[in-house]
Amino acid sequence: MARQAANACTKAKHILSACRMSLPPPEVSKVTTRRVWCDGATDIRTGKNYRSAALGHPKIYLEIDEHGYVDCGYCDRRFVLEGGPADGVDQSQLMDISEGADPGHR
Repeated sequence: MARQAANACTKAKHILSACRMSLPPPEVSKVTTRRVWCDGATDIRTGKNYRSAALGHPKIYLEIDEHGYVDCGYCDRRFVLEGGPADGVDQSQLMDISEGADPGHR
C-alpha cells in the first residue's frame, strides 16, 4: 500500500512538472544586460492617465545565469538575454528559473 502511494506521488510530481513546463510565462522581456530589476508594474506606469497607486510588487534585482533567462518570483515575468541561449526558443518549453534556482535539478 505504501509503495503504491509513493508511486502515485512520484507520478503526480512528474505530471505537475510537465504542466509547468507547457505554460509560457505571462510576459517576456528581452534585455541586453545580465542584471535586471522587476517591480511588476513598470509597463503600466505610463500614459496620460497614469495615477500612482499600489500596483506591482517590491522592486527586486535578478541575475541572468548561463541559461540565458530568469523569472521574477513575484509576477513570473521572464527576462531573456538577447543573443543568449534562451533567445528565440519556445518559452513554454523552458523551466521556471527564479533567482538562484537551477532547472537542471528538477
